[in-house]
Amino acid sequence: MTVLLPDPEPRPITVPVISVDDHLIEPADLFVGRVPKAVSGRAPRVVENDEGVQYWHFEDRTYPNIGLNAVAGRTRDSWSMDPSRFDEMRPGCFDIHARISDMDINGTWASLCFPSLVAGFCGAVFSRAEDPVLGLACMRAWNDWHLDVWAGTYPDRIIPLQLPWLADISVAATEVRRNAERGFKAVSFPEFPAALGFPSIFSGHWDPFFAACQETQTVVCLHTGASSWAPLPSPSPPFELLPTLFPVNALIAAAEWLWSGVPLRFPDLAVAMSEGGIGWVPMLIDRVDYVLSHSASGGESSAWPSALLPSEVLRRNFWFCTIDDPSVIDVRHRIGIDHIMVESDYPHADSTWPDTQAQLQKTLGHLPADELRKIACENAAGLFRHPLPPADDWRT
Repeated sequence: MTVLLPDPEPRPITVPVISVDDHLIEPADLFVGRVPKAVSGRAPRVVENDEGVQYWHFEDRTYPNIGLNAVAGRTRDSWSMDPSRFDEMRPGCFDIHARISDMDINGTWASLCFPSLVAGFCGAVFSRAEDPVLGLACMRAWNDWHLDVWAGTYPDRIIPLQLPWLADISVAATEVRRNAERGFKAVSFPEFPAALGFPSIFSGHWDPFFAACQETQTVVCLHTGASSWAPLPSPSPPFELLPTLFPVNALIAAAEWLWSGVPLRFPDLAVAMSEGGIGWVPMLIDRVDYVLSHSASGGESSAWPSALLPSEVLRRNFWFCTIDDPSVIDVRHRIGIDHIMVESDYPHADSTWPDTQAQLQKTLGHLPADELRKIACENAAGLFRHPLPPADDWRT
């Protein structure tokens, strides 16, 4: 049986952190009382097999809590891809009160939390449900729970993130507007919708959705892996290759979204690249401008009908997220000092918890204090319209 480590001591706070990429493990009672009675018997539920393995069951499919999704507070030798039971997880994975305590230990003032496998990082499990009535009810139930319980219990500490309805563009846009009125600040969207069987980012299909996001200042978050696609051209790769290439996903996504013209049609749309790193950003900034002046088709057929350079639009509409990119910190102004944010990725295997403060000092500690504060918390507070803490160490 997995043994959880004792609670760590609270870490000294050098600068408050707003982590723009953390995750939650949906509690077993999430859908209880939150879906209409007509479909409540078919809502996702946690079941246990004869071997004691727990997993979510939805529409005759199973969705286990993969072990590496919830390793915070566990000994390293217990990490694996095997499904985890709730009693093998640190309670902060699924209980909001325990999560806030773990954030306090880490010096994390506020957190943006993405879902886990029962929903998919962008709610694709629900949007692709065989019964769309059931899927839509589950998506709304997830959003209601997130707003009422996960974000609503400690509104200063959690940034509300909604799941979209990808199966119907008019419903998707309506939900964004309705949810913005309720207090949601962000939406998790697939970085490659075509990979999930939906219209591509180049089709123009999603424009009503983006219009609603721009109108309501809802940040579109593109989480690496949300589309269940990875740049793995060779068969039978080792697992380590997948997380190694997370930044490649983000690079491809940013390039696609840039050349799609979406940020030109919606100049006030904010796009956050979640869990994608920043090492690739300077290269893309250089490359897109070079392509425009050399390889682009030009004339009326050009994919870039703007007086702005692609790099200017990239630095205007996109925000980037770092967990540990020491090699590019010294070119931060090339990226844009106001568009870099940080993450702790709690409770995943990549997480810096409970030592995010020490990790920031190692990578960013040499920066001027005002720049460190921008990257650690102020940029995220501005983007997501979220309050900063009343003091640098709000625990005292």
